[in-house]
This record gives sequence, structure tokens and C-alpha cells, in this order.
Amino acid sequence: MSEREFDLIARIRRRVAARADVVLGIGDDCALLAPPPGMLLAVTTDTLNAGVHFPADTAPTDLGWKALAVNLSDLAAMGAQPAWCTLALSLPQADAAWLDAFCDGFLALAQDYGMTLVGGDTTRGPLAITVTAHGCVPAGAALRRDGAGVGDEVWVSGTLGDAAAALAQWRAGHAMAPALRARLDRPMPRVALGLALRGVASSCIDISDGLLADLAHVCRASGVGAEIAADALPASPALQAAFAGDRRRVLQATGGDDYELCFTAPAAQREAVQALGARLGLPLARIGRIVAGSEVRCTGLDGFGPLAPGYQHFA
Repeated sequence: MSEREFDLIARIRRRVAARADVVLGIGDDCALLAPPPGMLLAVTTDTLNAGVHFPADTAPTDLGWKALAVNLSDLAAMGAQPAWCTLALSLPQADAAWLDAFCDGFLALAQDYGMTLVGGDTTRGPLAITVTAHGCVPAGAALRRDGAGVGDEVWVSGTLGDAAAALAQWRAGHAMAPALRARLDRPMPRVALGLALRGVASSCIDISDGLLADLAHVCRASGVGAEIAADALPASPALQAAFAGDRRRVLQATGGDDYELCFTAPAAQREAVQALGARLGLPLARIGRIVAGSEVRCTGLDGFGPLAPGYQHFA
């Protein structure tokens, strides 16, 4: 490890405040953490690579935000309270200005959600960011993928397809609409919703690879199928302005990177779901239902031909 790498690590460490639940943080071989009594530890890891998960010209502040946001979204999908994270950075060169801007976005989001950075690694190589996030959830309270039952209603938060629309514009060589690019660069992890869904939702997942693909994970884990109505999928004004008809609906049904939550709940919980959406100021849309079988169908797009199953890294 070069002296310059130690300098980068020290630069990050100076920006992280001490906390009582971190017995030992950045600077040793491992962090020592103190989970609250009676809590289970939820752990998730995501890697972002330039050109795959974000355009190479993404501002480092936005990249720092997104790198943590996608992990916070996984914690939200489990109903876990964010606590700690580690950060591994592969950088083409040691660039203090880039690192400071990256940390501006990363640490601002961490502060918003009560999360602290406790360690990680830096190395030289193509730009890649790996974050491991830890959260706490009471035993028996975690939102899981395997709890959906026949007759449950399927819900999503926010709007769908915005991030995929921005990527579609970028790949076509067009300028990305600002509102769509904002959804791609700065997704909002639905942590408050995940916490509120404890005891209400029967299953939950975050939408990272596309609604149909991610809902299929829930159905597979739960041993059920699902029927989704394309016309019920919520669309933002920016998406409606940029894409119309089936093209828009396909982006909503199969596009990833929105990091909204898709969850199921018994029909008897409908009023409770609507009430918590109102309390959080977050639109929640009922888009379908859980059925017997194993297939996930999106009615209203049946005549469009086979739909892509969502983003697949090794397809």
C-alpha cells in the first residue's frame, strides 16, 4: 500500500464523526461494531462500475450519493434501520478533488439516514465502487421475499421507468431530460417506507433490475404467480413527456435503477397501506395481485411481444 493510498484513507477518515456504537472504525484491519440488543443484523453489498451502472461523465458527488443509495434501498426492502457501511474504491488515479466531491454526496446521504462509514479499501484500477451496508431489524420483523400469498395485492412506491428512460436517451445519443437524469443519478432510498411496512406487508423487494424481474424473485421465493396491469403502473410527468404508449409502459415494467419498493400486502391491509402512504407523503400505487402458479404477467402489454426480463449482467 503506497503512502498516497494512506493519504486517501486519512482524507476520508477525517470526515467521519465518532459514534458510540462504533467501538473501532476506520484505520484497523476490521471495524468493531455494537448492534443493539435483540436486533438482527441485515447486511447487503452492491458494486457500481463505470459504463455499466452509470455514465462515465457522472458527477462524483452524484456517484457518491448513488453508491450508498442503492445499498440503503436494499435495507429499506428488508425493513431494516441503517447503521454502518464500508466503502471499497477502485480508482484510475489518486485524485483528492474527485474523492472530496464523491464524499460530499456519500456522506451527505449517510447523515440523512443515520449511517456511518466504518472502513473499506482503496486500490488502483478501473473506476468501481463497492459498498457494504449494515442495518438492524427486530427478530421476526424483517420484510422478506418469501411471504407473498395468493390474494395479496401488489403495490409500488413512487413512479417507475424514469432511470431506464434516462439511460435509453443516453444510449441513443440524446441529451437526458434533467428530471429523468436526476432519478438515475440520485435515487431516493425508501427507508421510511420500509420501516413503516413492518407488520403490514407480506413481502417486499426493491426495484433495481426492473419491476417484472424483481417481482419474479418474490414470486419464486413465495411459490406464487402475479398479474400486473400495465395501465396501473405510475408514471412521472417527465417520463410521459419523453416516451408514449407501449414504449413507456415497457420502460416502466422492465427498466431498472428506480430503487422504488415493490411489496405485497393482504387486501385487508389496503387502508393501512394508503394511510402510511399519506403519512409519508409518498404515492403508493396498487398495480396487481398475487395469484396461484408461478408466472408473472403484465396485462396490457400482451400484444407487444416477449418482454425483456429486466437487466441481466451476464446475458
